[in-house]
Amino acid sequence: MARDIDPFYVMEVVAAAQEREQSGDAVFHLEVGQPSTGAPRGAVDAAHRLLDSHTLGYTTSRGIPEFAPAIAQHIASQYDVEVDPARIAITQGASGAFVLSLLTAFEPGARVAVSAPGYPCYRNMLTALHMEPVAIDVDATTRYQPTAELLDAAGPLDGVIVASPSNPTGTVLSPNELENLIAWCDENDVRFVSDEIYHGLTYGGAVTATASQFSDNAIVINSFSKYFSMTGWRIGWAVLPVELTGLFDRLAQNLVICPPAISQHMAVAALDCRPELDQHLARYATNREILLEGLPKAGLTDLAPSDGAFYVWARTDHLAADSKLLAAQWLDQLGVAATPGVDFHPTDGHRFMRFSFCGTPETMKGAVDALHKWFLRSISG
Repeated sequence: MARDIDPFYVMEVVAAAQEREQSGDAVFHLEVGQPSTGAPRGAVDAAHRLLDSHTLGYTTSRGIPEFAPAIAQHIASQYDVEVDPARIAITQGASGAFVLSLLTAFEPGARVAVSAPGYPCYRNMLTALHMEPVAIDVDATTRYQPTAELLDAAGPLDGVIVASPSNPTGTVLSPNELENLIAWCDENDVRFVSDEIYHGLTYGGAVTATASQFSDNAIVINSFSKYFSMTGWRIGWAVLPVELTGLFDRLAQNLVICPPAISQHMAVAALDCRPELDQHLARYATNREILLEGLPKAGLTDLAPSDGAFYVWARTDHLAADSKLLAAQWLDQLGVAATPGVDFHPTDGHRFMRFSFCGTPETMKGAVDALHKWFLRSISG
């Protein structure tokens, strides 16, 4: 039910950080998973041309004709797997893809497994749609990813949502691990939903595979928000099993009409902007190194493997019993904005903090320097 939906606490952190900035105080933003860069140049140029020369009205619910084939080509070039464009639906971001996919694939009451810690909107969407999110507790022993054994222990399931790279931990399933999870789902008649919105953002040799390589039964969701740096344009896609495409289309026609027209054209152009976007990735890699080197000096030594996305997940209960209070203290005293883990794990999140490194190197350096000085003061009494 809607009244049972938890708030997204990071937005409260954002609001408090903005209030501090409006008062003239500096803020080191490590709270939101939003690239500090805008849409790539080619996408922006395409938008200018369209605004000057076209009336941008409705498209079909599936998007402009050239979009799905362009996505199919992108998938082929990145993963060496062929996907029929007829199975690709263009959506209003990954969030829109998730809502439509959940409505398409599951009935009310469906039990769908989600990792804890994990992205909170999974469980909140499921709850709002009268489905049951089944928390799968993951930790360092499984590299913060589910296993077939954990899914076996969860009882009867209708579906499972897996993110690799993960938010908030940044961990990545190897291709073999992903294949094994999908095989378990296919063998047990469980629908596998693969969140791949952080694909393209990996470090240290980590390798991502797409679920489409291993099964035509999986639902694969991706977005232009993260690697492509187009958060505000709200454009994404879903790769669907053949038997779900018709119902997905009917729901899209009725619930959203179509994705934003200008965003569709921009996204097609963005697919050809990889050199520029890979420069962003290089900056994220620099930021990651700054945090991985600097956070331990601030007493934060228990860190999840940050193999992908742009997050560091850190244990903080040795510094404070409640990460919400610690986050408020850091923002008030240091100007460091970070996200308490309560968003990502309802019961154990108070022991953790998530740091986002998709800003600038200067922001990362300022934050770790402030945290280091704070830690030295705290241990000196």
